[in-house]
Amino acid sequence: MTDSRLEEKKSRSQIKREFVEFKALGKRLVGLSLGQLQTIPLSQDTREAVLAAKEMTRTALQRQLRRLSSLMAEENLTAIQEALSGAQRPHAKETTTLHDAERWRDELLSGDENALTRFVEQHPACDRQHLGQLVRNAKKERQLEKPPRSARQLFRYLKSLSSEHAG
Repeated sequence: MTDSRLEEKKSRSQIKREFVEFKALGKRLVGLSLGQLQTIPLSQDTREAVLAAKEMTRTALQRQLRRLSSLMAEENLTAIQEALSGAQRPHAKETTTLHDAERWRDELLSGDENALTRFVEQHPACDRQHLGQLVRNAKKERQLEKPPRSARQLFRYLKSLSSEHAG
């Protein structure tokens, strides 16, 4: 079947639903930062329309979004949506690194004597003496109810080691 026959078989309701979806996708694209927008696979016309819409307000923006939705019909929507989900989702690797560092900090400060040994086994590049000193200082601060300066230093050190280990 040719494209014209496929379009003839679409109902008016289906065409309107697609238009609404394209418009919503266009709004999402307009809401992206310039850096995020660079990662989205768009044709030159569509990219220019998105960039122009970023500078518009109200009526002009609505008109531009309608134009953008008509341009979206020509685009590879699955590639755009996959790139959008990647651009708007927090970086999973960074989140995992932070959670890993938090978990190790809590484990090291819990009083478990074997935690330091387990950490050094998993991260052989760490400075065991420095790590031990940070743990002792953080525990002492907790006991004296002082601000957690050493605990923050410990977290930063663990985060740097976790990111090196992950990368």
